[in-house]
Amino acid sequence: MITDNDEDLYEGFDKINSKLEVEEFVNDTGFQNVLDRGLNTSVVRGSIGRVPTSGNFRLVTASGLAGGDFGRPMTSVRAAGYSSMGRRLSTGNQGWLDGQTVPATVDVSAVPPLESKPEDSSEERIKNMEKKVNHLIEESCVAACQAEITLALEKAKEASRKERVLARQREQLGVSDQINLDLTYSVLFNLANRYTANGMYQEALNTYQAIVRNKMFAHAGRLKVNMGNIYYIQKNYSKAIKFFRMGLDQVPNTHKLMRIKIMQNIGISFVKLGQFSEAITAFEHIMQEEPDTKTGFNLIVCYFIKGDRNKMKYAFQQLLRVDLHLDDEDRYLQHNDDKQYDLILEVIQNDELRQYEKKKKVQAENFIKLAAKIISPVIESNFSIGYDWCIDQVKMSSYHEIAHDLEIDKAVMFLKQKDFHQAIVTLKSFERKDTRVACTAATNLSFLYFLEGDLLQAEKYADQALSVDRYNPAALVNKGNVFYKQQQYEKARDCYLEALQDDTQCVEALYNLGLVCKQLERYEEALEAFFKLHSVLRNSAPVVYQLMDIYEKLGDPTQAQEWAMQLHGMVPTDPFLLQRLGDSYEQEGDKSQAFSYYYDSFKYYPCNFDVIEWLGAYYIESQFCEKAVAYFERASLMQPNQIKWQLMIASCHRRSGNYQQALETYRIIHRRFPENIECLQFLVRLSSDMDLPEAQDYIAKLKRAEKLKQAREQRRLSSSESRESSANYDNHFNVQSKHAHSKNNSFRQTEVRKETSLSRDIDNEYIKYNDPLGPSVERPRTAARTRPIQDDFADEEVDENLLPD
Repeated sequence: MITDNDEDLYEGFDKINSKLEVEEFVNDTGFQNVLDRGLNTSVVRGSIGRVPTSGNFRLVTASGLAGGDFGRPMTSVRAAGYSSMGRRLSTGNQGWLDGQTVPATVDVSAVPPLESKPEDSSEERIKNMEKKVNHLIEESCVAACQAEITLALEKAKEASRKERVLARQREQLGVSDQINLDLTYSVLFNLANRYTANGMYQEALNTYQAIVRNKMFAHAGRLKVNMGNIYYIQKNYSKAIKFFRMGLDQVPNTHKLMRIKIMQNIGISFVKLGQFSEAITAFEHIMQEEPDTKTGFNLIVCYFIKGDRNKMKYAFQQLLRVDLHLDDEDRYLQHNDDKQYDLILEVIQNDELRQYEKKKKVQAENFIKLAAKIISPVIESNFSIGYDWCIDQVKMSSYHEIAHDLEIDKAVMFLKQKDFHQAIVTLKSFERKDTRVACTAATNLSFLYFLEGDLLQAEKYADQALSVDRYNPAALVNKGNVFYKQQQYEKARDCYLEALQDDTQCVEALYNLGLVCKQLERYEEALEAFFKLHSVLRNSAPVVYQLMDIYEKLGDPTQAQEWAMQLHGMVPTDPFLLQRLGDSYEQEGDKSQAFSYYYDSFKYYPCNFDVIEWLGAYYIESQFCEKAVAYFERASLMQPNQIKWQLMIASCHRRSGNYQQALETYRIIHRRFPENIECLQFLVRLSSDMDLPEAQDYIAKLKRAEKLKQAREQRRLSSSESRESSANYDNHFNVQSKHAHSKNNSFRQTEVRKETSLSRDIDNEYIKYNDPLGPSVERPRTAARTRPIQDDFADEEVDENLLPD
């Protein structure tokens, strides 16, 4: 038992206050060596080589400083390898020794840090390489998400190379049993996906095979579905079905949704192969397990191909019974009495989930409407009765809201069959129904009447649609079209601009705006409209044509030619575009390039008379009259009553030196057209040059034809003048009579002089005429004697290039 008189064990320790001199520690080499070694020795030597006693050296604990100048005596129980003095001396550049401060100039080292493992060790290298491979996989996935498929493939390949190097290093170190299978699987799977995205299907299949054949990957067999997808893309549907089924066997029944998706792929593959019975089996299984609108629609299509009416009706009813698992629409209605709910509603009424629900509902409605269009003509005697059955079924289902849309589609079907009366009757039945349907019906009626040319009714129903919905872009476009037909271009432009304000993506309004600006000669505004439309419809040939035409109107042939070449790339077989390109090159003086385009135009459309005439003239100019004959003969077959082609054929024969054939051709023409003066002129010349006895006969006929022509012109002029005088009789009778009389007298005098001159010219066998194909080649003089008659055509200018060699 301890009493108050018991002896204190620590009595006398703090009575001696022996402070050590700081200078002694600084100059003591042994003490400094101990500090350098971290106080790992229990003996501290003094400057004279003896062990210091408690009289001149005493170790203190951490609590010794907090209590004052006297430190707490150290007991025999302390942590091995540590010293309270060492900790105090290692704090910065100054330390504490028994209440004394070590100056900052003293080099007191802290306890050395723990030794780190060398970085070049095998384990560290392996870990660093694994980190690099994982980093490359992440970069590849990020690049793929950003649609940089080439960069993603390069990163995936680099990750695959580093992973193989890593595997070899493990084998060399004898730690192959520590291979990271998850890393290998990730590398191969990512590489196969990147190959697929880049269209390198064979490489992707090889990579998937490497994964599937490795028995160490437990669930790799499911990747056979991915292989089946690749075979489907390659249109190898038999192999695709095989791998889909192999993948389906690997998926457990607990993954119901995954099995349903694989069954959908199998059914669609059977459809591609034309094996509709097997496809029906797959789709029916899906509709029993987990029905959805897409599978229901595919099933209807298969029944339609098989021609089973009853099954089509049953499948349509199944499609209407599909539950979309969507929230009630009342959930998104505002509650005026609950402000907190209204705040929540503002957040959720247009969030991503709400957008997904809307998209899913619209997709289901589109499937139903499309299915009704497909089966309505075949399930009943005519499509009208079939549509009525579909509409009745829809009205009894949860999709009753689209029943009116089906009736609109029914009216459109009448339009496609050109049954305008039934279409109008069907659309007019919506006039007294709800506003949305009435607006749609009025818009369609306006377009229908516009197609029929009834602009008043078209404008009436366009106004009716706008009265229901002032911001209906389709109705505004219809009204603008009416104004365009009425040539009220400013009003039409205002309608198109208003439609674009309501719907910036309304391509009809944008295209018509460009057209109306062309009519108003506002070419810059038209260019702006068509350039906007071109950014939306990059491959639209009509838009490119309008841009080309506007640049031609602006007088910019360079830009027009550039857009024409772009249009030629879109429609390389358009004959009129080829003709236009040929004409532009002809204006530039490039005859060979122009001939190439004209020839292609004739090849695609050999009935264009302008092209035929140009090609014939080109061959005549190139001294190949025989080739020109073939084109003119084709034109004469298409227009047998057009004398122009016959005259061109005869002229080609004459230019080529075949005068006998030319004379026969002119005779044939004269028999069919005996009053043609031009043909008679050529007959007179040829028969005179060939010393034929019928020359005088042709001269007489030419004289009669000239007189008949003059008489006809005189009667025509007299009749036209009499009509003019009758129209102005009330106001200018006297003046007009004198003018007409003097004019007729002068005209008769002129005609008499012309007739006298013509008679004199014919008597002298001097005939003047104009060849439609230009001057002819001079006939070579082969006769042995000189003709006594005078050359009637001595003053005709003949191009030297047309002379024979």
